[in-house]
Amino acid sequence: MLFSHLLGGMIYAGGDSIAALIAGQLSLLRLLGIFLVGASLYAFEIQRYFRWIESRVQRVEPGRRAWLKTGMALIYFNPLWIARHLAFVYLFNAQVDQIDLGILRTGLLSFAVNIPISLLANYWIQNKTALRYRFWASAFFSGLMAIYYSMSSVWF
Repeated sequence: MLFSHLLGGMIYAGGDSIAALIAGQLSLLRLLGIFLVGASLYAFEIQRYFRWIESRVQRVEPGRRAWLKTGMALIYFNPLWIARHLAFVYLFNAQVDQIDLGILRTGLLSFAVNIPISLLANYWIQNKTALRYRFWASAFFSGLMAIYYSMSSVWF
């Protein structure tokens, strides 16, 4: 379990560091902060949620189960989740003054724009990846999306 958390933290920190490098905001504080959030909060809650999804769809027919699991994952990574992630980025970037209601708008726009990609990625993660590897697959996708989320604060 510790390895899973540490690997998740490294994946989140790696994706965010690429975004920070692109934005000219790379810092050790941000790298360590995102690593710690990825290895603790995200690792705990995402793995727990994915197990919960599995427990809730056991009796659903297979064809519907795949899309239900995908939708449940998409609901979890919602605009509030994105806004919270951006708040962490701003916090670890020492830009606390940027944490305001505007990040909710950014989260909503970012979520809306990436729905097609998120649907496909979450379908694969929830239905083609073994439960024990889903956090890592999700962390990898989220690491890629961290680049998008970080850049969305500039774009949106």
